[in-house]
Amino acid sequence: MRLTAAVQERFIRWALRVHPPEPAPVVLTQRRVYVLPTRAGIGYAASLVVMLLGAMNYNLSLGYALTFLLAGLGVTAILHTFRNLAYISLAPGRTEPVFAGDSARFTLLLHNMRSDERRQIRLHLAGGMPATAEMVDVAARSSAAVRLGVAATERGWLALPRVTLDTIWPLGLIRAWAYAAPDARCLVYPRPANATVPPPPASGGRSGGAANMPAGSEDFLALRGHQLADPPRHVAWKTAARLGADAPLMTKQYADPAAETVWLDWDALPAAMPAEERLSWLTRWVLDAHAAGLSWGLRLPGAQLAPAGGEVQLHACLRRLALHGKE
Repeated sequence: MRLTAAVQERFIRWALRVHPPEPAPVVLTQRRVYVLPTRAGIGYAASLVVMLLGAMNYNLSLGYALTFLLAGLGVTAILHTFRNLAYISLAPGRTEPVFAGDSARFTLLLHNMRSDERRQIRLHLAGGMPATAEMVDVAARSSAAVRLGVAATERGWLALPRVTLDTIWPLGLIRAWAYAAPDARCLVYPRPANATVPPPPASGGRSGGAANMPAGSEDFLALRGHQLADPPRHVAWKTAARLGADAPLMTKQYADPAAETVWLDWDALPAAMPAEERLSWLTRWVLDAHAAGLSWGLRLPGAQLAPAGGEVQLHACLRRLALHGKE
């Protein structure tokens, strides 16, 4: 089994012609496309041999004609199956960051450079089952997008595994396939800690989070929908009682931005806590601070992000946490 896997891997490296990852666009030239008969194709060829032997034994002219006609059909199928895959180009599309434990969705753009449609092109990843492959048709001189899922098991950069493209169109007698290794990667954020972890502790002059803001220091601004990260004392309980049990909870918003600034500090966590667990807690705190509409800063060993809020700050902090110790 190990010998077979080693031989297969050596063949794949030779078939790719270059060391992965490959710069875009990746063009499947004629030298990169391989063909072999499917099980149906082997059965078809065996049937032709039996028909030929029968025609020879009984000297049947119509038997010869039918055998050679079907043989010609098989040869034509080889050509069409090969042409269905040759000279398709691949390029990676935009891939959104995910959290560890989720599935990264890589987007691949297939471009058909010829004037005839490409049909039933399957794509699947190295180590994946062909039964879970994505199948796509690509119209003449146009493009099609395919999304392939990869399990994101740990934080950092996740590279797209080797991609196999194959097709058995039009008759299912021949399988043509090619390998590609596009230069695509996805950023994997640390997995957030369980939502029940406590809010971040105080770190410096101000309190550590919305739950610790001193009473009376905020000016009421408005009501908004309740979120899990909201402290219980900011829930509009009187409004909830007035609207009834079926109404959604509402949270009070306050206009004092200084009271809603928090530092998320690596050193605020227990010294004995493992690094990956610290990153998990900090990720949870970043998400909670963003959900609560706070302004927050992030302190890590050798790095610091100034307090800010919004989507830009959210993704900057998550990126820094994802790549901590890996850059």
